[in-house]
Amino acid sequence: MRVIRGKTWKFGKNIDTDQIIPAEYLVTGDPKELARHSFEKIRPEFAKSVREGDIIVAEENFGCGSSREHAPRALIGNGVSCVIAKSFARIFFRNSINIGLPLVEADVDAADGDMLEIDFNAGKIKNLTTGKGYEFKPIPEFLLNLLESGGLVEYTKKSIGRSD
Repeated sequence: MRVIRGKTWKFGKNIDTDQIIPAEYLVTGDPKELARHSFEKIRPEFAKSVREGDIIVAEENFGCGSSREHAPRALIGNGVSCVIAKSFARIFFRNSINIGLPLVEADVDAADGDMLEIDFNAGKIKNLTTGKGYEFKPIPEFLLNLLESGGLVEYTKKSIGRSD
């Protein structure tokens, strides 16, 4: 996960958790089931067209709204490898990291379908389509290990030697 590449999905500002996963689908925590309804009210094509490894690029305040984990779970179920935004709602940021969804705070110019390469160690993003480069504060080693483990629970299990 230290360097990833993926196709972008561009979103605007103030994308709230109800836009990510509408409230009527919160009857399950299953990421694959949630994924089937991701962004269905604002980008109905998303759930059927997103592919494993795709990257979401958004403006400021991504993930605002409720504190539930269903929104990042849905994105994981879609196979989204990373969300890049100018800023995130703090509870969404914490929930995403805790369940293993990498987030990067950066102002990146990308359009739907652009290919990005993210180097988490170096704190660099390259838009392979346009050739433009961007920087962000590199993710600390501890946090990279947590994300690579699949989130806080899996990281903790590995740290204490449990496999259940």
